[in-house]
Amino acid sequence: MFYDLNVPFQPTAPLQTDQPSISDGLVRLSAKDQAKLDAQLDILIHLGYTVIALNQTVTGVFNPKTHRNTLQGIRTREGIVILRRLTIILTEESEKGSGLVTSNFDALKAYDLIALCPTTPTTFQHACLTYSVASPITAHIITFDLQANQRLPFFMKLSLVRTAIKNGAVFEIRYCTIVKKNAGERARRNWWINAKDVVRATGGKGLIFAGGGLESEVRAPTDVINLAFTHLEKETRQTYRAVLSQPRLILTTSPPIITLAKKRPLEEEEESKESVRGAESKGGKRSSNKKRSQL
Repeated sequence: MFYDLNVPFQPTAPLQTDQPSISDGLVRLSAKDQAKLDAQLDILIHLGYTVIALNQTVTGVFNPKTHRNTLQGIRTREGIVILRRLTIILTEESEKGSGLVTSNFDALKAYDLIALCPTTPTTFQHACLTYSVASPITAHIITFDLQANQRLPFFMKLSLVRTAIKNGAVFEIRYCTIVKKNAGERARRNWWINAKDVVRATGGKGLIFAGGGLESEVRAPTDVINLAFTHLEKETRQTYRAVLSQPRLILTTSPPIITLAKKRPLEEEEESKESVRGAESKGGKRSSNKKRSQL
């Protein structure tokens, strides 16, 4: 299964049903927006993706009284699993609170994934230490704006990154900038520098690659694997994990229910295989030494 957990989609003219509450109201799409979404899904299915997450972005603080969930009325599609993701851009306003509180659970539970994009040192610390702790309103993904500046507005301390990964969160690299035609040389250069910093801080662990762009900026999974291989150098095992197995950290076997897994099944299988190999090698050495003593 191939995943793209960042597919931006913003309806141009959402239509509201006759429900009084904005936060609980079901938003259905216009015919134009539905045709645009179907075309975008056709491309993803053609490229081989089987699980995608439509992304809605808010800036600052999540307020359920004024927030409008434009993804709640998205209908299912045969051949692909559609998840709903909410990305909160954490600004200076978010330092006092981002809206990820228990009282907002009813509005947040409509989303399968919650992602945070910190823009200040304080919000990055909160994202790694506070919002990544397992809870009903936990953040699953920590993402960044890699093209805006030559350096990230904060230093990725290893202690913070390791804590977030230990809590079950993953760090996301969006590759849309590097394949966008009109991105510009400065944006691409900033992207390369900052993406390498993210890889350095994570060590290739707890890292995922996602599109984050329009349908013309989406690439096939094999192309994304090659891009990840460029960043992770010769760590082939970590390259495939960043594209294939890492997204399963936040997905169960039956999407769209999302849980935080403490350890990946692939890691458990690899550890068990290594332990069996180690036991066999020790047993072989003991048997050979025993035969030598008998001789």
